[in-house]
Amino acid sequence: MIAEAGVNHNGSIKLAHELVDAAISAGADAVKFQSFIASAIVTANASKAEYQIANTGSSESQLKMLQSLELSQQQQRELYEYCKSRGIQFLSTPFDSASLEFLTKTLGLKTIKVGSGELTNAPFLLEVAQCADKIILSTGMSTIDEVSEALGVIAFAMTAPKNAAPTKTSMASAFETLEGKKAISERVTLLHCTTDYPTKPIDVNLNAMLTLGDKFNCQIGFSDHSVGVHLAVAAVAMGATIIEKHLTTSRALPGPDHQASLEPNEFKMLVSQIRELEVALGNGEKIPTEVEIQNKKIARRSIVAARQIKIGEVFTKDNIVIKRPGTGRSPIEYWSLLNTKATRDIAENEII
Repeated sequence: MIAEAGVNHNGSIKLAHELVDAAISAGADAVKFQSFIASAIVTANASKAEYQIANTGSSESQLKMLQSLELSQQQQRELYEYCKSRGIQFLSTPFDSASLEFLTKTLGLKTIKVGSGELTNAPFLLEVAQCADKIILSTGMSTIDEVSEALGVIAFAMTAPKNAAPTKTSMASAFETLEGKKAISERVTLLHCTTDYPTKPIDVNLNAMLTLGDKFNCQIGFSDHSVGVHLAVAAVAMGATIIEKHLTTSRALPGPDHQASLEPNEFKMLVSQIRELEVALGNGEKIPTEVEIQNKKIARRSIVAARQIKIGEVFTKDNIVIKRPGTGRSPIEYWSLLNTKATRDIAENEII
């Protein structure tokens, strides 16, 4: 259960700490931020997405907006140490090579989350797969072919000799090998995602999450940008092993992602419902519970004498019936009992 703090700290380390505290209070397993150098990932004249304009206005460029949301490496280190001291896993999504190196080499992160926007950034994916033990890959805006190509890059990085030259063909081939498929199955989780903030229910398409799992034989999850908690809970019921959901201290705050985020009490309710669902899903074995074993004595039926039956009398449809309780001979033996003889006197309504 990942609390996606993202950039909802608005560039404030104090607010970032509050998001960590909120994630812990809600019962999240991990809290995730974003690591980037704005000038390294966006051009000066790159436009904002419509949802970003709606939430932050059009007066500043995407570059200016991202620069205001950057956390320095020192601030990220402070957050990492704070999470460690509070007992919650620190995760971050890197968007450039320097940030990736900082997360994996300096902070020693073993799991790296890759955002949907980088799924087709093959050179960067190659770098990630070369230094991460496990990868969580969001698939928003993607076709199934693009996901397949991304997994080819990852499989190549995880299995090819160090001196092997990466090419489109060699990377596609890497995913088709047994070694490549094993690496993807064991080390990659694909998150189904719709890149829209917030996502309308008609655009969520949760069944596509199952398609990813079936086609690529890997762990699946759901990065949820919809309003409310119910679709994330549904995803767990469908087999999601990771849920990622944006967390904010208040949707009234300015910033690009607050409107598609849960507030602390809502996030706590989400975690609570998922934990309850995990217990309710059980182990899949169809057996009665201890309470049911007691209740079936009351609710089930037995073969009973419809009237007084004398010893030696033949059992017929007229002198035996099926009644509660279920403490005697099972009704499945009804036909076997017919036309046999009573071995003792049986009173009316006595269980046979």
